[in-house]
Amino acid sequence: MQIRDLPYTDPGDPDVRSGPHFLLWLGRNQLGGQLTSVFWGLVNQLGVAALPLGVGLAVQAVVDGSGTRLGWAAGLIVLLGVVIAVGETMLHRSTITNWITAAARVQQLLSRRTAELGSLLTRRVAAGEVVAVSTGDVEKIGWFVEAFSRFLAAATALLVICVGLVIYQPALGAVVAIGIPLLALAVLPLLPVATRRADIQRDKAGLATELAADTVAGLRVLRGIGGEELFLRRYRAASQEMRRASVHSARMWSLITAIQVLLPGALMVTVVVYGANLALDGRITVGELVTVYSAVLLAAHPMRTFEEVAMAYSYSKPSAKRAARVLSLRRGTAGSGAPHGELTGDLYDPVTGVLAPSGTFTAVVCGDPDAAGLLAERLGGHPGDAEGRASVLLGGVPLDDVPLTAARTAVLVQDKDPVLLSGTLRELLDIPSSGKVSARAALEAAQCGDVLQALARASADEHADPMETRITERGRSLSGGQRQRLALARSLVTDPGVLILDEPTSAVDSHTEARIAAGIRSLRERRTTVVLSSSPLLLDLADQVVLVDGEKVAAVGSHRDLLRTDARYRAVVTRETPAETAERLGSALPGAALPGAALPGADGIGTLEETA
Repeated sequence: MQIRDLPYTDPGDPDVRSGPHFLLWLGRNQLGGQLTSVFWGLVNQLGVAALPLGVGLAVQAVVDGSGTRLGWAAGLIVLLGVVIAVGETMLHRSTITNWITAAARVQQLLSRRTAELGSLLTRRVAAGEVVAVSTGDVEKIGWFVEAFSRFLAAATALLVICVGLVIYQPALGAVVAIGIPLLALAVLPLLPVATRRADIQRDKAGLATELAADTVAGLRVLRGIGGEELFLRRYRAASQEMRRASVHSARMWSLITAIQVLLPGALMVTVVVYGANLALDGRITVGELVTVYSAVLLAAHPMRTFEEVAMAYSYSKPSAKRAARVLSLRRGTAGSGAPHGELTGDLYDPVTGVLAPSGTFTAVVCGDPDAAGLLAERLGGHPGDAEGRASVLLGGVPLDDVPLTAARTAVLVQDKDPVLLSGTLRELLDIPSSGKVSARAALEAAQCGDVLQALARASADEHADPMETRITERGRSLSGGQRQRLALARSLVTDPGVLILDEPTSAVDSHTEARIAAGIRSLRERRTTVVLSSSPLLLDLADQVVLVDGEKVAAVGSHRDLLRTDARYRAVVTRETPAETAERLGSALPGAALPGAALPGADGIGTLEETA
């Protein structure tokens, strides 16, 4: 796989049993690139390892006064220089390719899992952890994949150097052959300690990142309740803990680095002293001493790769563990069945008993907002936590049995906090749709006139088309109500067979809400629409209202009928306690029978019918 061939057609099915298993799976899938890097690494490292031979031959030729041998030695050095240059260039290309392609594979896997899980992801994993996995962790995983191939090449090169020196000069070669493995193994007892400290440091960094991301995401709420200083203190404490953990980890890696410098120096001194004595005794030539010395000097470079791969593994292991945790998340249903063609008909949830007849505007009232969100997810099919429950049926077909893409095409769910992607307004509304609802009609139904005016004012050109004005990331330049209405317009443009809206007007004033309710009713005529809300303005326009209490349908009827006959419905919609209802009705109609009393109409202001 080359960089130009990205993205992958299929990034594969990862082994997510643990972080090491995930790294092993990633390495196997990058096997071709790894072998290429090992080959060019060997070319480079063996070229460097052979360079002392040319230097030694040149020195010996000068000592012996042989111009011919000096010329041959010079030619060998030039040839080795070319080999080293080519090997270094191709090694760099291949290792960077491994890094980028491995990171791209992990990014694609994370993107695929995020798209599959949807809003379920942030309910199972903190948003900050998702950010950490998709940014810094991906980079560290790619670093280990890239460093491992260079480590294999360096280990092979050191083995060749030891064997070659033993053959070339047995007396000094034996010293080197014993010393280099000892140097490579000397830091092994320290690596577990360094790895544990690095794990702690990464965990602290992840917690700080999660806290920062969550704080930024809820900054407006924090400002509203005066919680900025509290969260600032929490982040400051988390940041200091991360700093202390980082210093603690860095001390151990500094010790390992010092050992990697000290011990090769000691080996070099040993070789020089021992070799000088051998040369004085006439047992070796000056050229052989220079060759062995140079080989030991240059062997320090591949030995540093041992430290790098150990550090890369210690950092990538917790990163791979977090990535494997995110990638191991699954929805409760796979939906691997064959497509059923166009899905139409009544929408029915056998768990709660909610029924939305085809082509009607159905409103669902839940006393618990969280329960409403879970119900909206269930009605969309493929809920995150099915727990063996029966599937929602659309036209008699279980949605959980059809492919996820088919279910999402048939049923669109807009949750309480829809996300607006950055780009122009035209790009925001340029999405797969039936083509029957224009962007202008959707914007009008969602009452986005003031949003268009705000976008026009934000443009540098006062005569610019608002549709071409860029919207900042997550629509942060807009108010909460404006973002909500643009998201509603996007859902209306899609024009799915079944549209489920969870509190679509919670951030707008009552006058705008009334116009939006009428717009939805008009634009979704003869289309199945389910709105989860307790707003009387929306409920009064619904063909039917369903009250859900305790995960079961408690009552079905029109808004006005339920207000008159169901105390639980009145409590949710009017926010009025039974005592307040009794007191108000008692003062309005002395002696009236409270259980049968009528309540005000949909707008909360109306006449009371006699209950006698």
